[in-house]
Amino acid sequence: MPPRIHPLPRDQRHRLAPLLALYAAEMRGVLAGAAIATPEDQAALLAAHPAAEVLLAEDAAGAPIGFAILFDLPEIVFARRCGNLDDLFVHPGHRGRGVARALIDAALAEGRARGWSHLRWIVPEGDAAAIALYERIASRTDWRSYVIRLDPGASL
Repeated sequence: MPPRIHPLPRDQRHRLAPLLALYAAEMRGVLAGAAIATPEDQAALLAAHPAAEVLLAEDAAGAPIGFAILFDLPEIVFARRCGNLDDLFVHPGHRGRGVARALIDAALAEGRARGWSHLRWIVPEGDAAAIALYERIASRTDWRSYVIRLDPGASL
């Protein structure tokens, strides 16, 4: 059965804490040396952030099994808006079942409804599973990603 995907209101973002804990544990391996926040602090940030939008994937019983964090941004070149997929995570026990693809499809549907010119995202080079999916469904860009670290403990 396909997952149910829907926007997660700010006052329910605490429901992400178990998934955020799993996500943080995985990212510790990918982003070696990064000082990662607690799931409770992560969920509180998502609840308070005025621009963060969360899509939640639930199983048939209504349990959270994945999420995508989106931002609606100005796209100056096209004088339109675009979407930025900041984070996408699927519970390890639910991978390989199309949940990530369903989250991306929901983000694309939202973007079409809003008139976005495109949906974009970045992925750490060490996240081989995510890259394998993205290589199948999206086009790799010619853009480079740069960062200036203001907090050395928050490396990406």
